[in-house]
Amino acid sequence: MTASKAVRTERAAPSKQAQKAWRLWLSEFAGTGILVAVGLSIVIAINSPSGPLGGDLGQGPRLAVTGFLFGTTGALIAVSPLGKVSGAHINPAVTVVFVLRRGMKPWLAGGYIAAQLAGAVAGAAPLLAWGRTGEQVHLGATLPGRGYGATGALVGEVATTATLVVLLLVFVGTERLRSYTPLLFPFLYCLMVWLEAPVSGTSTNPARSLGPAVVASVWQSWWVYWAGPLLGAFLGVGITLLHPLRELEIVSSKVYHFEQDRHGLLH
Repeated sequence: MTASKAVRTERAAPSKQAQKAWRLWLSEFAGTGILVAVGLSIVIAINSPSGPLGGDLGQGPRLAVTGFLFGTTGALIAVSPLGKVSGAHINPAVTVVFVLRRGMKPWLAGGYIAAQLAGAVAGAAPLLAWGRTGEQVHLGATLPGRGYGATGALVGEVATTATLVVLLLVFVGTERLRSYTPLLFPFLYCLMVWLEAPVSGTSTNPARSLGPAVVASVWQSWWVYWAGPLLGAFLGVGITLLHPLRELEIVSSKVYHFEQDRHGLLH
């Protein structure tokens, strides 16, 4: 191969990779949109005073059921065909984790995050169909709880996201647990939302918070829902670098469907 041909081949490779990446990015766009549209419809239905289940449950059971069903939505996306394509990050914090622990390419991760944010806004738009019922809970927007303020909400988001990250990496990094990873989310979010939602709303996901914030024009303490999950992601990864968790074998930048990625972009 001549030098000129070698240069052309090197230049063509990133272009071909970008073309293949579009399928992954579109999958993240769709998956995050579904998470927001379905997950926040659950939030509205259960927590809005005029929602179908708004008056049927006390606060504790209401929060626990909300978390379980929201986590179930994420789990179903992970095992779906969309999850098979992109790995179902559907959360910028999770993408950052795979960059840090798995070495996911930054250019690919940037596309993931852009797709997640755009998908979240698109997924929040149908929530307007809830009308006044949705407005009563700001279309499921995350806000600091009364008496906690931005500082308390920030601490809550860091703690819950770090917990999510550590357990996610334990599952995907342990051979005997790997195939059960999606089952983590319903039970984890059931517990976290029950315990922590009164503090920050338990976002753990900047995209999940951005969608309803844009559509409902609710920007109170918006920075908390970026800073908290991202700091939590770094903290969680840091914890897994300590002995014995540093021995975890992260075989793929995926939450499920761990077989070889035919495009070779997530391994």
